[in-house]
Amino acid sequence: MASMEGLVPITRHFLASYYEKYPFTPLSDDISRLSTEMLALANILIDELPPTPEESTLLDEANQPPPHKIDENMWKNRENVEEILFLLEKSRWPQEVQKESATGESELANILGKLEEKLKNTLKVLVDFQSKNSEHVFNTVMTYMPQDFRGTIIRQQRERSERNKQAEVDALVNSGGSIRDRYALLWKQQMERRRQLAQLGSATGVYKTLVKYLVGVPEVLLEFIQKINDDDGRDHLAILEQAVDVYASELERFLVFIREVFNNAPFFIPADVRKGDSYKEISVPAGKTYEVSLTVESINSYIAWDFSLVQGKMNMDIGFSVECESPGGGKTLILPHKRYESDQGNFCTCIAGDYKLIWDNTYSTFFKKVVRYKVDCIPPVVEPLQTAAEED
Repeated sequence: MASMEGLVPITRHFLASYYEKYPFTPLSDDISRLSTEMLALANILIDELPPTPEESTLLDEANQPPPHKIDENMWKNRENVEEILFLLEKSRWPQEVQKESATGESELANILGKLEEKLKNTLKVLVDFQSKNSEHVFNTVMTYMPQDFRGTIIRQQRERSERNKQAEVDALVNSGGSIRDRYALLWKQQMERRRQLAQLGSATGVYKTLVKYLVGVPEVLLEFIQKINDDDGRDHLAILEQAVDVYASELERFLVFIREVFNNAPFFIPADVRKGDSYKEISVPAGKTYEVSLTVESINSYIAWDFSLVQGKMNMDIGFSVECESPGGGKTLILPHKRYESDQGNFCTCIAGDYKLIWDNTYSTFFKKVVRYKVDCIPPVVEPLQTAAEED
């Protein structure tokens, strides 16, 4: 468990003093100049060769105000870079350039290849940043979770959730979904991750933690979508090269800066942090049982336990079982009675209701059993199954 010493509530003054330690050097003046020149060239191309419906969609996207939230802004940058890389694919080059490229004598082909390589490298840096930052946030939250079976279950749930998310993306791609469709899904999944982290705070026996990375984007780094598919486009490559160079360098510089801000971001633990989360010890007299009840409000929650007998001369084993009573009064045996010296386990709930964990010493005539235990109900942090109506 991470130490809480020195942590303080976040206030406006505290945040201001924190961000003052991370000044960001203004963006290059080339961005404003190149943005203006690129926009002028794009308008000329649009007048001479009206865009297709797909290209019009990209142009509409580029003309939208940039997202001011850092997370959404990074996803939009990533989407735009992928769209540009799609347009730079060799199969979309002018036929003349493709033919010249085959002989290795085309200057235009060489330039387009270099632009593609630079943008691929930038995309890799951005993807790596998002992946590592997501892992960092999750690990920060987990630092304040009990370091026992519950943390293990939460990590397993997250791994399962991420596999399901990737399968959802793969299915969309395989069905012919566009880059824009894929990123709409990726952003939806990102919002789901935030909800999952928030849900952890409602777990009984789990320390409530609020983690906030509150950062602003100085301004849009650069937005451009350029189509080169006619002879006149060759004259504009110098501007395009500069734009890609500036975009790549400024974005990567910003990511280095914001990674440091993220890694040192302040957070606080609410005043109602629960304590006393250690194992409990109970004595079960001969011929008696001992029960622990947990109320489950959401399906796909996890009931988890860890117990062992406190060793003594006659402490051999004790019976253990789990049952559920639904709101309607019906009882269901979840874990059949069996005798253990110790056990650690969990299961995913299918219904809401009251769950009883029962230690049974009724078979003993003379000897009590001392049990050291910890139990918990962990709320769902994986996506609920959607019904057909919800999907529509």
